[in-house]
Amino acid sequence: MTPNETLVPGQLALDQLRRLCGGERLSVALDPACRDGIRASADLVRRATEGDAPVYGVNTGFGKLATTRIQKEDLAVLQLKLLRSHAAGVGEPLTERVVRLVLVLKAASLARGYSGVREEVVDALLALHNAGIVPVVPSQGSVGASGDLAPLAHLCLPLIGEGEVFVKGERMGAAQALKRAGLAPLELSAKEGLALINGTQVSTALALDALFGTERVFQAAMVAGALSLDAARGSDGPFDARIHAVRGQPGQIDCAGVYRAFAVGSEIRKSHLDNDDRVQDPYCLRCQPQVMGACLDQMRYAAGVLAREANAVTDNPLVFVSTSVRPEPSQSVRAELVEGLRQAQPERGGGGERDIQPGEMLSGGNFHAEPVALVADALAVAIAEIGAIAERRIAMLVDTVVSRLPPFLTPEPGLNSGFMIVHVTAAALASENKPLAHPASVDSLPTSANQEDHVSMATHAARRLARMLENTGRIVAIELLAAAQGIEFLRPLKSSPVLEGVLRRVRAMSPAMMQDRSLAPDIEAVYQLLARGGIGGTIPEFNALRLG
Repeated sequence: MTPNETLVPGQLALDQLRRLCGGERLSVALDPACRDGIRASADLVRRATEGDAPVYGVNTGFGKLATTRIQKEDLAVLQLKLLRSHAAGVGEPLTERVVRLVLVLKAASLARGYSGVREEVVDALLALHNAGIVPVVPSQGSVGASGDLAPLAHLCLPLIGEGEVFVKGERMGAAQALKRAGLAPLELSAKEGLALINGTQVSTALALDALFGTERVFQAAMVAGALSLDAARGSDGPFDARIHAVRGQPGQIDCAGVYRAFAVGSEIRKSHLDNDDRVQDPYCLRCQPQVMGACLDQMRYAAGVLAREANAVTDNPLVFVSTSVRPEPSQSVRAELVEGLRQAQPERGGGGERDIQPGEMLSGGNFHAEPVALVADALAVAIAEIGAIAERRIAMLVDTVVSRLPPFLTPEPGLNSGFMIVHVTAAALASENKPLAHPASVDSLPTSANQEDHVSMATHAARRLARMLENTGRIVAIELLAAAQGIEFLRPLKSSPVLEGVLRRVRAMSPAMMQDRSLAPDIEAVYQLLARGGIGGTIPEFNALRLG
């Protein structure tokens, strides 16, 4: 199969990560230019195994057992036992989409040449991915520090022919799947098991998947808000560029521009420009750029952090063959990171100074996933707010006093309940998001006999976003249906060409409701459409809001 994507370690762009996290299975290949670095770091580890100096994870135990020396003849067995003992996760398996991304992120990180693994290890990870072999990775069991140990152990067990996998949706033993694909089990060398299970790739993949999902829900919510504005015959004055320019918040400015673009050509808007006696609209209409713009700023912040983390080397210890960082991770890499390797640094365990020497293995804490935890918490709040203001717009639309539409959006209120209870559903979903938005990163529970005494909880922080996105996505689906229903009462006037295009897609799944019927199937159909990007994904106006 011709590779669809070439992985350049340290230079994975957000658009490439978006494609790799999509529903389509892509074939990936490693940039050959990185292989010399992989070989050099693996050779350094090999030389360390031949010496007598203690090197964490190479010839010592792990965590609290780091002071225990391992005999040379047991070094390979040590790595094998590490994978087996750390595969202790529980819960439902992670989605195949996320696991495929984890395989790519782990391979790309190891291929940076600072982990001391052989080429065969990186190639084996990509071989699983390209063969459509998806490890069964339980979703619970990581505290987001010391790496995503349990889930990464489950991810990598199939490399040695153990554990379980999915192949085309069928769950089977890894040994059987490898045999079918013509792949041989991998024999681990010193440090390789530790390098495989150390790292933030699971929490990062979960957060990236949520980020891309948030992008789709965010776009649909902006469309739904613009439709609600038209349905309620709201004013477009609050979207004037001058208002947002004097505040200067970039997300707010950008969102206001999109809302203005959505209004162009609306007959509904023109119909009430000169005869509207309302002075100001409710906040849920008037403050959309402020709320959605703040959410966009959070999403952009998260995108930057997660793009860096996807390119990062996050295992321990790290192998520095030379004193320079190789290759350059991306345009955003800070020069001082490279310079810092060349400068004198405090000697470990003392107050003196020493120069970094080539050919060193350094223990550190890059496996601590605090950056991922904090951005996942920021995304959680943004997701909750997108749903919260959408729920308020639904409440406004069904309230005849505010919207000046028929009560509960039905032409025969009383005989029909109309959108009364679908609003209740939206309110329930918005309330469910509130406790889920509580920051996970403020929690920490020491592990490994207090050796690992502060942890990030990043994996949970990122994993809970999927539930929140489902809740908010369904709130937005309800708003799309409610706004579409509201516009029915303003016909034959039309909304703008952009919004009429969205209305046609909604109406293809849900006809106008002039007599009561169950709207549950309609909500789900519209939700599935927006979750696939079918509401905002094809609208050119959103190009200005892309995350990267």
